[in-house]
Amino acid sequence: MDFIDLNTIPHYADCEPLVRSMGYVLVDLKIIPQKTTVKISAVIASQDPAQTIGVEDCSKVHRALLPRLEALLGTDDTYMELTSPGTDRNIKNAAEFALFKGTEIRVWDKNVSDWVSGTIESSDKSSVTLDCEGEKKTYKYEDIAKAKFLRA
Repeated sequence: MDFIDLNTIPHYADCEPLVRSMGYVLVDLKIIPQKTTVKISAVIASQDPAQTIGVEDCSKVHRALLPRLEALLGTDDTYMELTSPGTDRNIKNAAEFALFKGTEIRVWDKNVSDWVSGTIESSDKSSVTLDCEGEKKTYKYEDIAKAKFLRA
């Protein structure tokens, strides 16, 4: 699994403080220019791992974030889709572990060829530490084939 600093994603650093000030976490941001429009895809989560994101949360952030992105991109010819991570989210970027601290996940450990479940305790640029039933285990990103939320 690769660690890609979220601030290297175009316009992430411009949008993250706005989303955070509203009580949410900006998990992912994709801006895809198309022929006549710009497609924007964003994913938000609650700052509290115990809370879920609903349609009203997405609408509130959408109304605040779209004008910011249109100003940054210099166009109002945009289409924006804003979603929650969902309960089946695959963690695509190791930098996301820091955003989901306190969340139960499972990782596929290449060394044991099996899933390992635990709660995210901490993470850095090279590894994530999980609380696995009271035992702290650290996994290097290079040893993780994939990671997912643990279904509730």
